[in-house]
Amino acid sequence: MSDAIAASTFEDQAVTQFKVRVLLVDDQLIIVEAVRRMLSDQSDIEFHYVTDASDAASTALELQPTVILQDLVMPNSDGFTLIRGYRDDPALRHVPVIVLSAKDDAKLKAHSFSVGANDYVVKLPDRLELLARIRYHSAAYISRLQRDEAFQFLRASQKNLADANIELQKLAALDSLTGIANRRRFDEVMRSEWQRGKRDRKPLSLLMCDIDCFKIYNDTFGHLAGDLCLKKAAAVLTEHLKRPADVVARYGGEEFAIVLPDTGLDGALLIANACRSHIEQLAIDNPQSPTGIITMSIGVASIVPSKDDSAEGLVARADKALYSAKNDGRNQVIVAPTPEEKP
Repeated sequence: MSDAIAASTFEDQAVTQFKVRVLLVDDQLIIVEAVRRMLSDQSDIEFHYVTDASDAASTALELQPTVILQDLVMPNSDGFTLIRGYRDDPALRHVPVIVLSAKDDAKLKAHSFSVGANDYVVKLPDRLELLARIRYHSAAYISRLQRDEAFQFLRASQKNLADANIELQKLAALDSLTGIANRRRFDEVMRSEWQRGKRDRKPLSLLMCDIDCFKIYNDTFGHLAGDLCLKKAAAVLTEHLKRPADVVARYGGEEFAIVLPDTGLDGALLIANACRSHIEQLAIDNPQSPTGIITMSIGVASIVPSKDDSAEGLVARADKALYSAKNDGRNQVIVAPTPEEKP
């Protein structure tokens, strides 16, 4: 059927391996032999052929030629039908087809081009002419393949770059130790949620949380134990967030912040008390502290954002409530007074 069939498919080859590959579809062996002789000394050209029209399409799909030399008159088929079949197949649609015809007929030429042929020669053409046409059409097709492959590579590179940028953005917004949002991300969330709350007239609550006597724990058990304690605390706080918009962040050191959009004081208190209780129930030994275990103090502030206040003001009130909780004995939740209330 053919001189040789490549071991790997065209798709498995790189653009630098593209080679001129000719498929002759002709039932006359004398024509096959004549074309083979014309191409035999061209080391850069692979030559293949089929004499049965029913094998033309499947062989073309297997070989992925850079040009097809197509006879028009064949037993049980005709070249026009085969050419239409090539053009209907996405894998062969752009493969150049050179018609080899016994007749120099203007109507045949016109019909050949109308069904999708790229060229028309009367067989057998001069050797130099045939080589020139094969190289011309193959070069154009290979350039198209290289261009398409380059575009695919570019799209893949752009997607990889976009994915990498997304991952970098995620990493830039996360605390490397605990895996929760970092201070930078906290500031971004506070700004956006403050604006949203002000626009929608919805409450915004903030919990400032601090691990009690953490320095004593760190000094007693070392930094590795301290890091593990911070991770456990972050996990507990995260566990009590129920909505995608809720955010827990490491504010700094052993201090954490929880942003609760569209949440009033009652809801914020429920979460604050649940977090404080859960930390206490872990019963992490801290023998040098007054309670003997790791506990957490929490300051809670809640407000409906308005032009008369600010996100920084909400943080300050929650932080002041946290300071009161620490100063009044730790392991408790203290609510910050609203701007209208006096401390």
